[in-house]
Amino acid sequence: MTLFFILFSCSDDDDFVKVTSESPLAKQYDAEVVTSWFSLIKTLTKETDGYSPPVAARAFGYTGVALYQGVVLGMQNKKSLSGKLIDLEMSIALDNNKTYHWPTVANGILFRMTNYFYSNTSADRLEAINAMNNEFSDQFLLENGVGIFEVSDALAAEVSAEIIAWSKTDGGVDAQFNNYPTDYMVPASASWKPTAPNFSPALQPYWGNNRPFLMANITDVQPTAPPLFSADINSLCYQRAMEVYTTVNNLTDEQKIIAEFWSDDPKTTATPPGHSIAILNQLIQENNLTLDVAAEAYMKLGIGISDAFVSCWKTKYETVYVRPITFITENIDPNWTSYLITPPFPEYTSGHSVQSGTLAEIMTNLFGDNYNFTDKTHQFRTDIDGTPRNYNSFYEMAEEAAISRLYGGIHFKEGIDLGLIQGYEIGKIINALDIDK
Repeated sequence: MTLFFILFSCSDDDDFVKVTSESPLAKQYDAEVVTSWFSLIKTLTKETDGYSPPVAARAFGYTGVALYQGVVLGMQNKKSLSGKLIDLEMSIALDNNKTYHWPTVANGILFRMTNYFYSNTSADRLEAINAMNNEFSDQFLLENGVGIFEVSDALAAEVSAEIIAWSKTDGGVDAQFNNYPTDYMVPASASWKPTAPNFSPALQPYWGNNRPFLMANITDVQPTAPPLFSADINSLCYQRAMEVYTTVNNLTDEQKIIAEFWSDDPKTTATPPGHSIAILNQLIQENNLTLDVAAEAYMKLGIGISDAFVSCWKTKYETVYVRPITFITENIDPNWTSYLITPPFPEYTSGHSVQSGTLAEIMTNLFGDNYNFTDKTHQFRTDIDGTPRNYNSFYEMAEEAAISRLYGGIHFKEGIDLGLIQGYEIGKIINALDIDK
């Protein structure tokens, strides 16, 4: 058995280490353990009660950070996130006389994070979580022996415990059990109100107050105010409503397909954040990316889409702006309905736009400009036309995801376009993280 030795850094990154022997690094392993877990997590997000888009995005964020914080210890060229994310201060002491197996570390972390975030899933799915952990654990025990397995899994337990404890201080803990806080009162000055057909109360109205991973994703990206609410036929607000009204009344078959492809409704799918996860999982597999690259990619995307929803929800509940269905039925056509069901929260900005813009910026940084790919997320669905869709770049994909909300009749132009910009800026902030050694 080959041992490797770990030297502790004197930098501010207390849990960053350099591996100085010839023992395998994280980059020498494939990413199967990561893609397998995130494939299961997508299913759990779809099937577990309470996993609205903001809640799902938060779970992806902390899971991605935990994965990276464990695997980064097996990278020579990357630094910890300790001291770089708000309130994250970690000090993980590795034993320089022991060998660590990084896929075992990744498996142990993903098992614990998934078991924590989806503790309220069905008994069958809890069994699936345990089964996946057992499958990889048995494999890695056989490959490496008890000693390496135990020290690696102990590291996974330590990292997971610290990240879970940190997550409990952000304002969003156990949010899956309380998507509709009963103490929220819609401001008298708001133009938004609960929408047909269900007239559900406001979903996660306090989400914008949660602690983000990076404060700049809140303070530096908030858009200008939406058009002034007005029923005057000459107002910009009225014109935007007429644009939605006319578009939905004249939808082409292709526009309907696009609206449905990107709808990603909770309980039917893994939500819009889960669609982003599906795209990354697919690209990791298609490109045979290694464990270290996959861990970094999931960390960046997880932080990005989680902060995208905090940032977007801050905008939504500060502007509390009217939805098209409300404006149109009250001022243009009382019998009109949107093509898609309008979700229960204010219009401005579009959550699809913000998180898709974030996804596009991060994916472009990882895979390059003008990267041609086919999104296969919905290829096995029968309730919609889930035919895989091809894109010449991630920006093209984001623009289609954003405009799908106009076709669905649930967003105005500013909410779509400025939401994309909001997302692009969040992605740029994530890409600028100082993690290169």
